[in-house]
Amino acid sequence: MKNVTNSGHEVTVVVPVWMIGLDLGDKISRVLVMDANGKTVHEQSVRTTSSALQGFFGRHPGARVALEVGTHSPWISRLLESLGCEVIVANARKVRLISHNERKNDRMDAELLARLARVDPALLYPIRHRGATAQADLALLRARDALVRSRTRLINHVRGAVKSLGERLPGCSAPAFARKVGERLPKTLRPALEPLLAEVARLTALIRAYDRRIEALCAQSYPETARLRQVRGVGPLTALAFVLTLEDPGRFPRSRKVGPYLGLVSRRHDSADSRPQLRISKAGDAFLRRLLVSCAQYILGPFGMACDLRLYGEAIARNGGKNAKKRAVVAVARKLAVLLHALWRSGADYEPDRASAMAA
Repeated sequence: MKNVTNSGHEVTVVVPVWMIGLDLGDKISRVLVMDANGKTVHEQSVRTTSSALQGFFGRHPGARVALEVGTHSPWISRLLESLGCEVIVANARKVRLISHNERKNDRMDAELLARLARVDPALLYPIRHRGATAQADLALLRARDALVRSRTRLINHVRGAVKSLGERLPGCSAPAFARKVGERLPKTLRPALEPLLAEVARLTALIRAYDRRIEALCAQSYPETARLRQVRGVGPLTALAFVLTLEDPGRFPRSRKVGPYLGLVSRRHDSADSRPQLRISKAGDAFLRRLLVSCAQYILGPFGMACDLRLYGEAIARNGGKNAKKRAVVAVARKLAVLLHALWRSGADYEPDRASAMAA
């Protein structure tokens, strides 16, 4: 603990006794302990198990621990916090000292994490992991997404195989694919493709079962999703993913901060008078970003209702220019994310034509 004089006032700054860099491995992790003066006092390898980590970090309560985000970082960060440690989960994608180190190995990574945590934790661009319950519920959505992706690959394979013989299968939705195209398969390809159609039908039944579970989960555990689903085009899947990813609407003091958090704003590389137009940053959760883009495509599509979001996207698309329609979809997805957060935080009812009415 140090006393620092700042403008005549005494300010108390708490400095942890130990800075610990933890380089996570799938089976073995590397630990480096550093004192407040930056001197390495201990380093060793620890098995990446709950009991081994409890045994080591239980002897260092109050330590500041820095680790990289990864597969094991969610449960390990929660474990270390329960042991009284200050945990910093570093976003290595943002820290080139870690991701582009020319002498990269487990020991060097652990030392670098400890030194950055000692100097300024903000240099590690710390991220916040969701809770255990939210992580388990989000796994349900991601499992459904894995099934949808598998079904899409099978459908594309069947269509491609038929097309290679100079024929085409009729257009239809993915859930109806196995039922509608079964009789249209060429006889020479039926031995090869009929088992795939059976697998597509089985996956469709599994996806419908997941949909029922997601609907029940929204009603029982996350009633706030009903408010988000007031926006036409936002279903239970997107609403639940939005709530589970953000967890707490109070994380963002302004709803406009949600767009950059989800990577729906353009990257910037300005220099003097040069301000090139770049692609979106794609930071944050890719799964939720993809769902929001799908909702934006529905809002701007033939089945989307007339509303402020649609008018906003159509105005961008009318301006012309290269990739105007794609930019419109991304812009509507970003505005949709801001709208969903505002509805969730305020508890207000959705007014689809609010901006138009105010302008009138």
